[in-house]
Amino acid sequence: MKWEFEPTGSATEFFDRASIMIKQPEVRGLMVLAGEDNQWTPDLLDPLLRMLDVPLFGGIFPQVLVDQKNVSKGTLIIGLPVVPSVLVVYGLSNPEANYGPLLAAAAEEWGSKGLSSGDTLIVLVDGMSQRIGALVDDLFYGFGLEPSYLGGGAGSITFEQKPCLITPQGLVMDAAIIGHLPVASGIGVAHGWEVVSESVKVTEVDRNVIRSLNWQSPFEVYQSLIHAHRGDHITQDNFFDSAKCYPFGITKLGSEVVVRDPVQVTDEGHLVCVGEVPAGAFIRLLHGSPESLIAAAQRARQLAEEAAAPALADGRFDLLFDCISRVLILGDRIGDELKAAAPSGTLLGAFSLGEIANNGKEYLEFYNKTAVCGVLGAKEK
Repeated sequence: MKWEFEPTGSATEFFDRASIMIKQPEVRGLMVLAGEDNQWTPDLLDPLLRMLDVPLFGGIFPQVLVDQKNVSKGTLIIGLPVVPSVLVVYGLSNPEANYGPLLAAAAEEWGSKGLSSGDTLIVLVDGMSQRIGALVDDLFYGFGLEPSYLGGGAGSITFEQKPCLITPQGLVMDAAIIGHLPVASGIGVAHGWEVVSESVKVTEVDRNVIRSLNWQSPFEVYQSLIHAHRGDHITQDNFFDSAKCYPFGITKLGSEVVVRDPVQVTDEGHLVCVGEVPAGAFIRLLHGSPESLIAAAQRARQLAEEAAAPALADGRFDLLFDCISRVLILGDRIGDELKAAAPSGTLLGAFSLGEIANNGKEYLEFYNKTAVCGVLGAKEK
């Protein structure tokens, strides 16, 4: 596996370097992870993408991860040793969209071309879309447990929705990309957040917007839960600084608590989350420490290693999708988390708006504030 980092964020520099990389015989496709400070737009990037004569996919993220360093400007160009099959799913906020038939058709087509048990699906979504959960459910029903899944939400730290997914035709928004890679992988998932409140019921919700908790204003309930835990008062003015340390947890049977991240409060007191929240679900307030978050990254790495051990032959590389809010919480200690996730060797990836994973054994899920580690490589013969 070849990779290169272009640090300036220039679209033309990216194109020049990608053009050179795809001429190498061992490069069969590209995965492109770009920092949002590149300030790429469709007018700037689309003509260049259409001139790259190779299957490619990727996204623009708040930050990218290059060899255990997090940067908001620059472009990570990963030369894939296999030909990726790429599907783009549009309308990821459309309440009428049914993603199932499209995904089922892709599963059937890719199956006829060699999709097999133990392959890897890289799933990138617009992190501010409103029906990511519906897509993830349909993806699971369409492809099942046979592949491993790894990915995350592209977008901006400002939470302004804009074109952020890189396709062969250009930049798109409110969409998802599924890239099939005929390589083996081991996936590990861990978050390090701990429950610090009693359960409250989601009594009214519109996809990713919580409209009431226990039939009360969700912001007022959220304020009271945080006040009960640490004694201070969260307001609309300090919402983001406080909320980044206090996500919600949804308990699901047979899996670790799924974290859901409230990132905005509306004028009506509704809570906007990254990803959907099920109506009728019982959620609890979570809190974590730098030590618990760092330990979780190490645990994700260990789980990925254990899952990968019997499957990988050679050409191994490590890919991490880590929530951007963990960078905001850890500050200078993010380096400790990255060392825990990769005690030796090269670590590549992105800091995302939500993470997607399944280890081949458990239900596919869209996470928040979670570290998802993948160890990828050629299958054993």
